[in-house]
Amino acid sequence: MKNYIKEDDPFVVPTIDMKLIEEHFGNASNKYDKCSIARMEVPPRWKEPSQLPEFDEFTLMIKGKKLVIVDGEKIVLEAGQSILVKKGAKVQYSNPYDYPAVYWSVCLPPFSLDTVHRGT
Repeated sequence: MKNYIKEDDPFVVPTIDMKLIEEHFGNASNKYDKCSIARMEVPPRWKEPSQLPEFDEFTLMIKGKKLVIVDGEKIVLEAGQSILVKKGAKVQYSNPYDYPAVYWSVCLPPFSLDTVHRGT
């Protein structure tokens, strides 16, 4: 038995909002149940509904900017910056800018449609 899991090709999660999600570990890709790790690309003027997740979410910006509204407070993340949004916080992610954004997301426990509670 190996003491590692190597992922050669991330799973591309289907979306309806032009957001590219390449999950390397997590529920969608390989049912890894400790965390999810995904690379994201969002187009200009992209916006998600607010959510009330049951997981902590770390975001590390690689390119562009991203607007994060946490419990009503607006935070702009730029390339090289990161944020931890703790479970139970009301959060909304968007890219209101005229250029795409690229970032990594890590969720503990892993992201799940059953625990994200979008639209709240």
